[in-house]
Amino acid sequence: MELIDYTVLGLYFCALLAITWFANRKQKDTEDYYVGGRGVGTLPLAAMWMSSWVGGASIMGAAEKSYEVGISALSYPLSMFCGFVFFALIFAGRIKKLGDKHRHITFPDLIEERYDTKSRLVSTATTTLAFIGYIASQLLGAAHIITSITGMSLGLAFIIATTITVGYTSLGGFFAVQKTDSFQTLLVIFGTTLVAVPLTWYALGDTSRLITELPADYFQFGTWGWGAILAMFISMVLTFFTSMDSYTRCYAAQSPKSARNGTLVAAFIVLFISGSICFLGMGAKLIVPAGTNGTSSLIQLIIQVFPVGVKGLMLVVILSAIMSTADSCILCASANLTRDIYQRFINPGVSQARLLKLSIASSILVGTIGALVGWYATSIMDLLIMAFTFNSAGLFLPTLGVFFWKRATPAAAFWSMTFSLITVTIWYLGQAMLPESAMFAIDPVWPGLAASLLLFVPISLCTSPATPRLWQKEA
Repeated sequence: MELIDYTVLGLYFCALLAITWFANRKQKDTEDYYVGGRGVGTLPLAAMWMSSWVGGASIMGAAEKSYEVGISALSYPLSMFCGFVFFALIFAGRIKKLGDKHRHITFPDLIEERYDTKSRLVSTATTTLAFIGYIASQLLGAAHIITSITGMSLGLAFIIATTITVGYTSLGGFFAVQKTDSFQTLLVIFGTTLVAVPLTWYALGDTSRLITELPADYFQFGTWGWGAILAMFISMVLTFFTSMDSYTRCYAAQSPKSARNGTLVAAFIVLFISGSICFLGMGAKLIVPAGTNGTSSLIQLIIQVFPVGVKGLMLVVILSAIMSTADSCILCASANLTRDIYQRFINPGVSQARLLKLSIASSILVGTIGALVGWYATSIMDLLIMAFTFNSAGLFLPTLGVFFWKRATPAAAFWSMTFSLITVTIWYLGQAMLPESAMFAIDPVWPGLAASLLLFVPISLCTSPATPRLWQKEA
């Protein structure tokens, strides 16, 4: 890294500060802070979707898996693509209409509207837990980048990554996220596809080396393991329907059409970028020294191959991807604390001015907790998939019931979500404490979904539904 590379990084951080200052002056209440006044158009919404899902953890994690298993790593973005398309066509427009009608801000707002307060509490706990995992994965990726660039300790890198990311997110809120995400999405597309791919191609000399020098199983789609791929596909697709940022994106859209089209545009951007990342990861396997950790393979490729100035640009690309995902996750977890817990149960009459201050404070809190979780994690991709599993296994069926099954009851929603959350937690603890156990070798998404299904359907059929307020208001 030369002076010009650090200058590029410095200019990027200055741009973030300027955007944060501007955004902080615009926000007046929590509706501005969390959903941007509900007026976001198609392309800005696509940028926010893309930046939420293709963050630094996804880029670093996808490059890591491509470095380790080859094209099988493409199963990750393909799962994401399917999630985008299914969600856009089935849910996006419906969510926007209901959000505007009932002034929803969070996913638990919708759950309580359809079911009851107890269900809201469980969905709040589940989404908060999942988003802490998402935040941790992003900050883990950022810390590894800073450590690779500067050689500083991982602990100090975590402090720096957390301070920068949490600082501009907590102060700027949704408006800062929207502006920075549009800026950062352009950086990611330009940097990965128009800069990194040609330079890596040139460094390889002859791209036929990928075929002749990499193991044959690098070109077999199932190398990652079909069981792991299927579990990841299920977890990721279902997460689109249960992740709170999916709902805040739709609430923020200016119309149901924008909510749907913005999601579809993001799906194709994801495919475009992911092919480039896979090529970079496989190229790094041949270019960077043997024994390089998969997590740092992309960083080592940038540092060792790219020219002065471009190194700084590419590191900005990855850092921007990290921050554009982490900021959305921080806002979602913050909304869980302020809207779904404090305003709903502790102080319903809180003023908007006080709630806005508490929103900033809670953003700082969840960002710090996410950093602590990330400190104890070892794999970015494993952390992401764990968060997907927590977010999807127990919430998916009750969420479908919101729109498609009037017979679904509050009791069924509460008990199915509760026992699924407990089951997934037990499974992950079992994997950590009893790694040789055949039972816990099963991916946690399957017992989590089974627990939800075995309770949600029978209890709905055996109990009397409460007055379906959501359906009644829509009639």
